Amino acid sequence: MSKLSPTLKQLINAPFAKPGALPAPQGIKAFYQNLAKDAAARGVGVPAWLSMATATTMTMNSPDSLAELYRAASPEHDAVATAELMREVGLKCIGFNGVPRTINMLNAFRASLPENIVSSLSTEPTRIPSPQNITDMSARGQQLWKSIYDPFDKKLYSKLADSHPDLPVHILHSEYGALFADPQEKVQGKVGRVLTSVVAVSCLRTQTGVGPQVLSHVFGLRKAFKDGSAETDVEGGEWLAGDEGSVWLLESVDKIVEALSGGKGSSYAPGSSPIKAKL
Repeated sequence: MSKLSPTLKQLINAPFAKPGALPAPQGIKAFYQNLAKDAAARGVGVPAWLSMATATTMTMNSPDSLAELYRAASPEHDAVATAELMREVGLKCIGFNGVPRTINMLNAFRASLPENIVSSLSTEPTRIPSPQNITDMSARGQQLWKSIYDPFDKKLYSKLADSHPDLPVHILHSEYGALFADPQEKVQGKVGRVLTSVVAVSCLRTQTGVGPQVLSHVFGLRKAFKDGSAETDVEGGEWLAGDEGSVWLLESVDKIVEALSGGKGSSYAPGSSPIKAKL
């Protein structure tokens, strides 16, 4: 394979293209610790606030900050369970943020963990499709889709199909069925119905520019408690689904974005002047 020219390599790594990850700002661990205290004071348990903070930090593409988030959360929670939850949240971020950021963030996250934690993490995949489970996988996706978007689930499916006939097919089966819905197999660090909606709201709020989707998943969170699909063991989940809790959820995401960016806003799709190469 031929080598890349210096000019091409320089262009790929040009500063204006922002090719690197966002560094961890000074004091971010203390920030996360204060967030944990604020969540606890409002009756929001570790799984809920940690899912929100993980999804937001993943979307901001700050692996060093994710490591600090783990260090802030693990003393108050089982260390292995914390790591399992965070990487399961990271996996589900694929459906909102895309594959590249999740690959980079999860690789860096694993590298930041102590060896005794890494050696204790689960290694068995739970989402491999097969002729025996594919029908159930699709059914779980359809059930989750209806839970989140009812009574507009069929109308939304048709609207997406108008854009491209395979768009809702991919979203429903590859994202909702294969990724977002809980697998039949036991998952370590399970991110169930309620936490998946928390992850969705957090990722989309962090991205900016997708207000309609944020609105849909805010409604999706509260619908979980109306249709009976919500888990009963998510501390603070029902409060987060109400107006006051949803305001806290969105504002907490905004505070994380502000802290990680130094007040510059989202790193996912930041507003800027047109890109111009200066080589």
